[in-house]
Amino acid sequence: MIQSMTGFAEKRFTSRALAVKFSVRSLNHRFLDWSYRGAQIGDIENRLRAVFQKKFHRGRFEVFLELSSLSPSAWDLRINEDLLRKILSSLEKISSRMIKGVSLSVDRVFSLPQVVELKRKNFSTEEISFLERSFERTLDEVLKMRKREGLEIAKEIRNSLLRIRGMMGRLEQKARKQPLLILQKLKKRLKELSLESPLSEEKQAEEAAYYAQRYDITEEIVRLRCHLDHALELLSPKKREPVGRKLDFVAQELFREANTISSKSQDLDITKGILNIKGEVESIRQQIQNVE
Repeated sequence: MIQSMTGFAEKRFTSRALAVKFSVRSLNHRFLDWSYRGAQIGDIENRLRAVFQKKFHRGRFEVFLELSSLSPSAWDLRINEDLLRKILSSLEKISSRMIKGVSLSVDRVFSLPQVVELKRKNFSTEEISFLERSFERTLDEVLKMRKREGLEIAKEIRNSLLRIRGMMGRLEQKARKQPLLILQKLKKRLKELSLESPLSEEKQAEEAAYYAQRYDITEEIVRLRCHLDHALELLSPKKREPVGRKLDFVAQELFREANTISSKSQDLDITKGILNIKGEVESIRQQIQNVE
């Protein structure tokens, strides 16, 4: 199934010890990229990255985490009592020499360098498991959005391919006239050459082979149809692996064959038809840029 590379989800989760909010944004990218901001979680970030790598293959993921510890036991508090005692003693001396007393509030104490250190304890196994589950559920929401958008993209690409297939039917009808046009050009060329000097049978055969190769578009039409069939096959819901890169390659081949037919065509209607086909291919290429 085709997936878009854009998606977003934001979800909150609460356990006995933690309250978290995950925000995940997925954007277009040639490869699989990861950007994490928010609460400092140490090596747990690598565990979250491993979770997301199992679900996605392409795209840039911007992950933001807000985290609150609900249990006081999750924190280590260390107070440098000797330093604090020294600071308070100095304040008392200053205060005794001033008309207005000098005091130190609790919040000021916490802001003094080297006096108070508040540090979160290592996450427990239960907390780590909770974070991983919460992150996975958030990613599932992103995945749902990418799949919904993927269905719309696949629909647009399929419609363009079917329009090209319809144009190919008309193009093949026009192409049946191509041998006659080639023959007319060949006769004109042989007449011009014969006026300069008599032509040998070998020279006539060379000219005939040149014109047949230069203007015959049969092979290009066959390849164009093969690429169309392949692209429609890649759009099948049965496809489980990412097909964005394969579709991009097929679109390039469609464009190349269309260019070759245009350069060989001796019929104005074929040229106009090819321009319409190239327009549809360009539309497909734009849609594919957002496909995983």
